[in-house]
Amino acid sequence: MIIAALLLFPQSSLCGGGNAYPNGAEGFMVGAAPPPGLTLINYLYFYDADEKRDGDGEEIAAFDHIKLWAEVLRLIWISKTKILGANYGQHAFFLLTNVNLDFNQPFGTKQKRHYRSTDLPYLIWSPCLLTWHLMEGRFHVVLDLADLYIPLYNEKDDNLSAMGRNFWTIEPVLAMTYMPTRAWEFSVKLMYDFNTRQEDYVPGPPIRIDRTPGQEFHMDFNTSYGITSNLRIGLGGYYYRQVTNDKFHHIERYPAALQSVLKDVEDDQSTVWAIGPGIWYKRGPVMATLRTQWEFLARNKTEGCNAWFKLIYLF
Repeated sequence: MIIAALLLFPQSSLCGGGNAYPNGAEGFMVGAAPPPGLTLINYLYFYDADEKRDGDGEEIAAFDHIKLWAEVLRLIWISKTKILGANYGQHAFFLLTNVNLDFNQPFGTKQKRHYRSTDLPYLIWSPCLLTWHLMEGRFHVVLDLADLYIPLYNEKDDNLSAMGRNFWTIEPVLAMTYMPTRAWEFSVKLMYDFNTRQEDYVPGPPIRIDRTPGQEFHMDFNTSYGITSNLRIGLGGYYYRQVTNDKFHHIERYPAALQSVLKDVEDDQSTVWAIGPGIWYKRGPVMATLRTQWEFLARNKTEGCNAWFKLIYLF
């Protein structure tokens, strides 16, 4: 029965890796950091998917639907202090998530079809942002030595929708924006994630095992055209790929048949692409963006669509 559950739905977390970063969070002019001072950004995020794909891109029948809402508050502080010609700064994120997860049949230790949770999964803090504005304002760069995803250790083992975490993620970031003219903008944000050991992971109920989530590469990208100095339209998206396998610890204590299945689950690296339109508007010290993206070519991951509304205020 345990082996059947693992084969039917091998990742209760819906994908391998740590999946700390909400893909597609950034778009318009992501490499153009704000000027010295304090900036407040509010993100409202919605994700909806009614498909989960296996390693061959086939739909997994046990999965039905997931809806995720997130409210994220970000504070950015940029100083006038120069390091290597860049302005030094820091930033911090505070987020609240709500997840509704449905299966086509009773699943999990509670044998339920529907799971729901509201979580404060982690805090994000970077102690070192370096921001450059080069080529007379045409080329902008942000080097973030490491975003630290600090878990609040509020994982709920019996709730498959819970986003609480008991492991850390360390994520170096490089973001760039190039504006060859005042109208055109091309941006990319590159990230690589290192995850620490996670205790009591559930690869398939009722199994609990320690794992080290695989390392991940992902990027957000965007291009836009300025209709006026205050209004832009764009096309953006993201690419996510798990680079190394998950590592399960001490699986030798299980029967040989179950060990074989767990090793197969370790190999289930996740990947997905997404793309979609967006709009950017500025009025005085306030900027707002609205974007949506549709996922495709998902492997070992859900495939759906999302929407982002971002409000930026420069103090």
